Amino acid sequence: MTSEPVRPVPRKRVLFDVDGTLIDAVDNQRRVWETWAGQYGLDPEEVYRVALRTRPMETFAQVAPDHDPQACLAALHALEDEDVRSGVYGAFAGAAELLAALPRDSWALVTSNYERRVRGRFARTGLPVPPVVVDAAAVTEGKPSPVPYLLAAERLAARPEDCLVVEDAPSGVLAGLRAGMVVWGVNGSVAAPGVHRHFASLGEAAAEIAAFAGAEVEVGRG
Repeated sequence: MTSEPVRPVPRKRVLFDVDGTLIDAVDNQRRVWETWAGQYGLDPEEVYRVALRTRPMETFAQVAPDHDPQACLAALHALEDEDVRSGVYGAFAGAAELLAALPRDSWALVTSNYERRVRGRFARTGLPVPPVVVDAAAVTEGKPSPVPYLLAAERLAARPEDCLVVEDAPSGVLAGLRAGMVVWGVNGSVAAPGVHRHFASLGEAAAEIAAFAGAEVEVGRG
């Protein structure tokens, strides 16, 4: 009698958004864009509204079409780099414990920011940085395109269906869904359209996120 070959159990991976998911940087982002808008004599509220749903170059095309986009980007980068050095922000409750509990090869960061800023913020908040970071420089298409999340899965040698995306923003949720991944929403009073599960805070989701990756964590909820 021939026995069936033992098939390996697919390993699960967790792909985290950064700003708004692990790092509380909403006030920082608003302040940076308001300062940038002031430099160009633009309405800060309108600029921030557009910036929330587009990548920087797309924002510039909409709100400052008569200005050199590369100069706009350089001004924005200068403000964001200064914010990393001097801004006040922190990690969401449960982030440190959760990331420390996950095996290093089981998770990645997928961000619309740049890796150097992520590393700067993580160093200041005490969060560990995984080997895989997919940032704005790694892709030509940002969220809500699935490309960033698919690249992270590829770098982790994982199938999309074995990945859990943890997001706070509708554009990131849509990116994860388009990539064919499980998507959980955190840090919001209302669930983003399409999420498979929603948690009011990262702390409430931490134990189940860890369990998805085969780990255990105990954190206070918040």
